[in-house]
Amino acid sequence: MRPLIFLFLLCTVLTPDLTPEAHVRRFSITSKDSANESMPIFVMPEDTKVVPETSAEDLSAPPRFIMGKGEIRAELLVSFLLNENNDADREFTELLAGFYIAEAEIEGVNHDIAFAQMCLETGFLRFGGFVVPEMNNFCGLGAIGPEEPGIWFPSVEIGVRAHIQHLKAYACVQPMQRELVTPRYRFVRRGSAPVIQGLAGSWAADTLYAEKIELILQRLYSFRDEYLSTDGKNRN
Repeated sequence: MRPLIFLFLLCTVLTPDLTPEAHVRRFSITSKDSANESMPIFVMPEDTKVVPETSAEDLSAPPRFIMGKGEIRAELLVSFLLNENNDADREFTELLAGFYIAEAEIEGVNHDIAFAQMCLETGFLRFGGFVVPEMNNFCGLGAIGPEEPGIWFPSVEIGVRAHIQHLKAYACVQPMQRELVTPRYRFVRRGSAPVIQGLAGSWAADTLYAEKIELILQRLYSFRDEYLSTDGKNRN
């Protein structure tokens, strides 16, 4: 009997834990396949289901529709941009913010989104890339490389209008309210990106493009909330 009892105990100790959690715990070793990517050495069986741990930070931002009405008034747009770039010219920024609100309202585009995208594309009016301020190109239209640095527009107003029209072309199939001024309109698949998440990989090759716009929007709304809170305290 003693040999049988010993054999039974030995099998019990050596029996592997085959639960999904144990599988993940044991076979999470990775090896570098390239400079930017890692691939698992062991592949989990297809029928193994594991619920990953999630947190609020892991959740993606909700869809943010491009067509709609912006919330931030002109003076707050100006203050926000100047807060991000102290060297920006206030008079020019005021002019720019006014055009973004006006042109976006005409075409039904959310001016908060358009303004945030402009901040991303121009580095809060620092520029520094292929596009220079004199081009009046605030969204990188046609900027591919040194040989194709982007499109020149005759004025700030027309440059903003081109941006708004291009955004609208991505967002919906509704006709433009004003004469078309963006020569790259023909390259857009109308209505292909009703939310900013659709701009990643289409407007820009950067897969994080929409997330970067979303982060600027969140900073803009936080700035607005803080400003209003402080203003209310000052009034009291």
